[in-house]
Amino acid sequence: MMSSRTETDYYRAKLKAARRLRHGWVKPSDLPTDEEIRDEILRMATLFAGNFRVDRLREMPVEALLRPELRDTDLEDDLAADEAAIERLQVYRSLLIPLESVMQDEHFHPEGDVLYHLLQCYVLTREELPYDEEFQLAALLHDVGKGIDKHHHVEAGLEALEGQITPRTKWLIEHHMEVHKIRDRSIGHRAFLRLRESPDYEDLLRLGACDRKGRVCGAVVPEVDEALNQLRELARLYGS
Repeated sequence: MMSSRTETDYYRAKLKAARRLRHGWVKPSDLPTDEEIRDEILRMATLFAGNFRVDRLREMPVEALLRPELRDTDLEDDLAADEAAIERLQVYRSLLIPLESVMQDEHFHPEGDVLYHLLQCYVLTREELPYDEEFQLAALLHDVGKGIDKHHHVEAGLEALEGQITPRTKWLIEHHMEVHKIRDRSIGHRAFLRLRESPDYEDLLRLGACDRKGRVCGAVVPEVDEALNQLRELARLYGS
């Protein structure tokens, strides 16, 4: 609220945010302190944004973390880039976490819930293309729409991710179901030719292979935050 200027008073912003989360009245004494909010911002900075200058941020007042005009100018560019990265990761996380309770047809997915499947696929794509953040992100997010609309999960997922992924990641997610049709030869000839003309066609086939393999009961996978942190670091190192 403060970053978007819909609220300029810090105390009122805390109160409104708390009421929105609690869906009702909140006692002022129940609000987190400025120090608690600063600690949480710094925790997220350390977890999600590898190039945050955390030591300098720790010395700043909370208002300066939320209001650009109060920041040191030499931090502004770094913080703006990291804020955008954090916003994207928060979108991904908000879509992924609920999938732990979304179960799948055990005939096709004996591994269980959607989140477990996605984390397995992510691990497999890290082994397949270890420096390709866009490819790995497509694996981690390709079924997030199942938490919104199981019958049209690709469209639902892409709508939820609009503006938060690159065109290449979007293309891989958009067409991942067609790999199954390629494999069982049920895809139309023209549709097949259109896919094959894409420079990312081979990677689409790789994604499909990881999708099929990521259905193992008992497979070891990272936590969601760990996976997101790995992707954030990969993007930082290779400039995605």
